Amino acid sequence: MVRQCGLHIISKLQKNSALLFPYSGEYAGRGSPRKYGDAIDYDNLPEPYLKSDTIDEDKNIQTKIYQMEMLHRKFADRLNIVIIEKINLSTGKIAHVNLFSTDLTLDYEKIIDYYSLRFQIEFVFRDAKQYWGMEDFMNTKETPIHNWANLSTFMVNFSHGLRQNSTMKEMSILDLKAHYHGLKYVKEVFKLLPNLANEYLIQKVSIKIANLGAIHSTERVG
Repeated sequence: MVRQCGLHIISKLQKNSALLFPYSGEYAGRGSPRKYGDAIDYDNLPEPYLKSDTIDEDKNIQTKIYQMEMLHRKFADRLNIVIIEKINLSTGKIAHVNLFSTDLTLDYEKIIDYYSLRFQIEFVFRDAKQYWGMEDFMNTKETPIHNWANLSTFMVNFSHGLRQNSTMKEMSILDLKAHYHGLKYVKEVFKLLPNLANEYLIQKVSIKIANLGAIHSTERVG
């Protein structure tokens, strides 16, 4: 489904996934051409595919990174595989992390960088669904879905931008929404008054009403 939308996948496989090299031998002359070659041996990863070899002297950990095109029987196309091998030089223990992408043009550094953003991406969608309506809209047409999805994710960034303000840094998203809801209500109420209230009264009432419904006090916010 992802590939049909013109997108690529970046994700993680199990550390012992049954990856196979593409078959590179000659065609036998009958039947379908052989697709799968030898299975990968995690105890003896092929040196020609080694892209990086570093040692963290503080932790005494050696990190080797391999990149290769491989096949998996549950994927129709070739995969861009990045294997991160960590070796504890003190104990000799070895651990593997297998990342993959369907984009065969990505180098190993980009695959690792993109995959490391997964939690930030998940947090954006979590906030968009929880606070900004991404989970609630009922549109089924392409343009409304596009607009609503972009608006809800924009509000995630916008709200975090507001919270960078020193007077709002401790406010949660719920506090922020309560604050601006309160300011909006005050503005609409003062429009109904026959005479314009003085600025001091407007500010005092605004601060008081904006604090209603907030979890943390926002009375210091003007």
